Amino acid sequence: MFLSVITPTPGSERDAAHTLMGGPYEDHQWLWRFFPNDPDAPRDFLFRRSERDGMARFHMVSARPPVSPDSAWTVQSREYAPHIAPGTHLQFELRANPVVRTRRDGKTRRDDVVMAEKKRLLQARGLARWADWVDEDRPTLYDLVAQTCSAWLRRCGERDGFVLDEGALRVDAYRNHAEKRQLPKERRLRFSSVDFAGVLTVTDTDRLHKALLHGIGPAKAFGCGLLLVRRL
Repeated sequence: MFLSVITPTPGSERDAAHTLMGGPYEDHQWLWRFFPNDPDAPRDFLFRRSERDGMARFHMVSARPPVSPDSAWTVQSREYAPHIAPGTHLQFELRANPVVRTRRDGKTRRDDVVMAEKKRLLQARGLARWADWVDEDRPTLYDLVAQTCSAWLRRCGERDGFVLDEGALRVDAYRNHAEKRQLPKERRLRFSSVDFAGVLTVTDTDRLHKALLHGIGPAKAFGCGLLLVRRL
């Protein structure tokens, strides 16, 4: 596996910006250009887009080393074989798509954890809309996101070999993404994302290794799931 950082080439920032248009779906399609040799291969990379000084940059974990398709972008890659002992403390960043599985009309589906909790709270009070809840005990959206998404990440940690430092955990940038392509409504890409940052402690080396290479949660094709870590 390879860990890469893809950044605009100094002096070519304007050209680099012109190659990026759209949201997570377009990023996913654009990044395929960095793997030109086998266009029919299944997706074998995770990525995370971020911004620095107003310019996009990408972190990527992939089975093949990416190769820049033009001079506007620079790729820095190294082999990536993390093996981190239990008890190690790591700083981490993660953009994820927190979901919960629910059963509806005899079918299992994934629901956004924030929306699912909103629905549960409304049903418990016999309300149809969030605006109908006018009591002072109604949680703010920030509190609802923090509570539901933190609980989701704790459950991921139990499965993926780490525990969180609750006092250091940050939960930010909750967003809903909707694809803009002209498709029937039921086929359009729709998902949410949230950014986590903080400190974790490794409890199981093999499980964490798998999470680092293969990601956490769904929507991996659209910039979610890549767990970035560094030692304290």
